[in-house]
Parts: sequence; structure tokens; C-alpha cells
Amino acid sequence: MATTSPHLNWLIIRNNNSFLLKKRDVKKPFSTEANNLANVSSFRYSGLVHKKAVGVVPAADKKGFTVVLKKGKYAQRPAKNTVHYSFKAGPRRSLKKLKNLLTEAKYRKDLTQAALRRASAVLASQKTVAAKNVKKAEKI
Repeated sequence: MATTSPHLNWLIIRNNNSFLLKKRDVKKPFSTEANNLANVSSFRYSGLVHKKAVGVVPAADKKGFTVVLKKGKYAQRPAKNTVHYSFKAGPRRSLKKLKNLLTEAKYRKDLTQAALRRASAVLASQKTVAAKNVKKAEKI
């Protein structure tokens, strides 16, 4: 069975799909798709219409992040369609490994920088906030 092109799929779903978040005075609606790195409703970042897509999500144990790759070869088989890679080796090493994974495999060059930004945002959100000095409060 032949599949339709990503451009045609985008033209069909771009204005009406269950992942859109439209708000007043916002020209570009947001998207809550699974593999959308920028959370913007656009053809470039859409994880629904492309055969290959990249997603970065926090790891299950809140330490590190998981990269979800959508493989083009198994577009018609949802069970084999995605591959998950976990990165927990520390921020610098994990980001370097992610960059190597995407560039060496030549996997969507246009999404490499967006994936790195998303991964660093996930890692920054997992940092613990240092407690303030309590001794100053005791003197008062």
C-alpha cells in the first residue's frame, strides 16, 4: 500500500487536529504532539506527518532524558516504528552523545539543534535548587 506524501498530510491536518492549542492574539498555534521539539504547529517540527521524527522527553526516573526516534522504514508498523535511547551520563556528555547520534546517522539535520535545545531545557528543569542560608533568618 502506497503512503501519501508528508506535504499532503500536512495540508490535511494543519488547521484541524487534536493536538492544536489555539489562543486569541497568537498567530501561530501551539502543538502538543509527541515528537514535536518546538511545540509549534508547523510542517518542519510535526512528528505526525514525517516518516522520520525526533522527540526528547524527560527520563522516567527524572534523571536525564530519553530520545524517541521515529524510523521511516517501519512507517506502516506502529509497534516497530519508534526507538528509545536513554541518556543519563551527565549533562555535557549526554548532549555530546545526542549530537553524535543525530549527526553520524544523518538523521534529520534540520532537527539536530532543536533537539539539543530541548534536551538542555529538560536537563535544566531537573536541577535541584540550592537551599538558602538559614542562619540569617535566625538572627532576626
